Amino acid sequence: MAYLALCFDVDAGAAEGWGDALLAAGALSVDVADPHAGTAAETPVYAEPGETAGAHWPVSRITALFAPGHDWRRAFADAGSAQGAAAPPHEVHPVADADWVRATQAQFAPIRITERLWIVPSWCEPVDAGAVNMTLDPGLAFGTGSHPTTRLCLEWLSANLRAGESVLDYGCGSGILAIAAGLLGAGCVAGVDIDAQAVAASRANAAANRVEARFVPADRFGAREGTRYDVVAANILANPLVVLAPIIAARVRLGGRVVLSGILAEQAETVVSAYAGWFNIAVWKAGDDGWVALAGSRRTG
Repeated sequence: MAYLALCFDVDAGAAEGWGDALLAAGALSVDVADPHAGTAAETPVYAEPGETAGAHWPVSRITALFAPGHDWRRAFADAGSAQGAAAPPHEVHPVADADWVRATQAQFAPIRITERLWIVPSWCEPVDAGAVNMTLDPGLAFGTGSHPTTRLCLEWLSANLRAGESVLDYGCGSGILAIAAGLLGAGCVAGVDIDAQAVAASRANAAANRVEARFVPADRFGAREGTRYDVVAANILANPLVVLAPIIAARVRLGGRVVLSGILAEQAETVVSAYAGWFNIAVWKAGDDGWVALAGSRRTG
């Protein structure tokens, strides 16, 4: 028997309640997406910490997955009762079982960042054996090289990092920026993140690439950790970057450099202003989907 996928649309404010109710009624998973994704009517949603506006699409498409033989009709009715709502128009279709590992792997191929730098999943052969090939698989921590913000930081490192420079990856995620820096010839390399899973993933990814890098949980990267770096890279989001400006600036040596991403073009001026007290900084490059990277050097006087 095949799995069953139940699909229906609800207003934005009802999506979370329906999702929770379906899971409580026995759904294996619930996905919430823009029903217009991939069309001209798609509504991009970018969530910043501390912001609630725009957290949902005007209409959300819910897809609930049920195990073979599960009474999805009863589950749907129970979820509706929990919401105090009648079952909306819906579709049900079978989802054939498959080799999900192989199917997932098929979605990822080597990514060319620059002529000299590639990101290569462990199950793929390098396209260019003579390039700098970083082995990195999708995982729980953010950073596979496919997102425009990550690509922008990697492009900056590939174009601007000098051999032997010390590098700090602030908000390291998968450790991709720190590991790339190590492979590109950096000296001392470190990373910090508030997520313990990200720190663990970064350490594992560095070991897989034979890169010596130190990854530290944020709560252990305190005042006594006074090292300053030649380069600090931070691919986070605009609001945290603004809040963290004094902390990040304190990690950059005089004359050192910073590269910041996770910033939409309309947010760039705000982030530049937050760092202008320490850095000569400006937009370095624009990427896809309206994202930009800032780069600058710390003033010496």
